[in-house]
Amino acid sequence: MTMPDPPAPPSDSRTMRAAALAVHWLTAFGAGLALLALFEAVRAHWVGMFVWLGVALVVDGIDGPLARWLNVQRLQPNWSGEVLDLVVDFLTYVFVPAYAIVASGLLLPIIGPLLGVGIVVTSAMYFADQRMKCDDHHFRGFPALWNAAAFYLFLVQPPPVAASVAIAALIVLTFVPFRVIHPVRVQRWRWFNLALIAIWALLAGWTMFKDFEVGAPVQIVLCMIALYVLFADLVIRMLKGRR
Repeated sequence: MTMPDPPAPPSDSRTMRAAALAVHWLTAFGAGLALLALFEAVRAHWVGMFVWLGVALVVDGIDGPLARWLNVQRLQPNWSGEVLDLVVDFLTYVFVPAYAIVASGLLLPIIGPLLGVGIVVTSAMYFADQRMKCDDHHFRGFPALWNAAAFYLFLVQPPPVAASVAIAALIVLTFVPFRVIHPVRVQRWRWFNLALIAIWALLAGWTMFKDFEVGAPVQIVLCMIALYVLFADLVIRMLKGRR
């Protein structure tokens, strides 16, 4: 006589609740990664800083899907994953990169600190804006990706005037209501977007391995991917409007 299969454990079992709490700890670990990145930045070890920020980016990329899969909000209602994620994102996407942008010497010395203050203040307001994400997972305005902005400053190393103007422009674009794709969650052209992000990750890793000493082809591809992420939706809407 064959024994029946045991019943599946309830979704709110102790094991599932522990797994859900572990996802919160994984997210919180990003704050530790931000501190490690800041240690490197203070010593002007920029590649080391970007490595830790890159690890934080990976953590940020996997904790959300894990939280949704485990239904963390229901299993651990005493902890707000959304608040925790925003706190960690502010450290890794904004605060540490803002320090690096100012301390690197790539901006005009006179206005560099003011731009750094502008980055953290406007980003704080952006993170508190309930409209920062659209229903289809696009971001509204420049999505405070200052880790990426810092990476491109170190990659291109434009003259201080151009770098300062670019940072000021991104600060303004934070509150301009154009839509920026979320490469992972936006459904339109999702596989194409994921492929571009994979290419970007490989080239960014190679760039850090080479201490930012890479040739023009790598720089051009990386810059084209950044422009696509920022302005692809805007261009598509403009083209549709002309039809």
